[in-house]
Amino acid sequence: MSKTTRATQVLTQAGVTFTVHTYDYDPNAERVGLQAAEALGEEPHRVLKTLMAEVDGKPVCVVVPSDREVSMKRLASAFHGKSANMMKPADAERLTGYHVGGISPFGQKKIVPTAIEETALAEPVVYINGGQRGLQVRLDPKEALKALKAAAAPLIA
Repeated sequence: MSKTTRATQVLTQAGVTFTVHTYDYDPNAERVGLQAAEALGEEPHRVLKTLMAEVDGKPVCVVVPSDREVSMKRLASAFHGKSANMMKPADAERLTGYHVGGISPFGQKKIVPTAIEETALAEPVVYINGGQRGLQVRLDPKEALKALKAAAAPLIA
């Protein structure tokens, strides 16, 4: 497994301090983020999952704790829209250039508006997918917010 991906290259170019962590990705896991947290020996709320969604038909990226679910109402509100829905996996892969289970908010093929769950910013460090299945980057969530030019918003139910 390569530890250099578009995501890690973007973080390096942005001057973000991060470390790379690998784990045995289980393609049959019911919830990939929770499986990653367990494999890394981390609390699930510190391992963030990257989800691709649509608000009023436009693509957006949301980053939330792996043990929580996104509220579609809050998601729409965070992007000043009326309705939100999760993007189909094939559309998410085409838009980001990453495979489901390895989608990172960093280094996506097409840059889209991004929001990070505001409670994650209270953590000293979080893990976010590094652009490959079984690869996570550990970093300060405030640095992630800055590198993504993301908004912090209440996104979870």
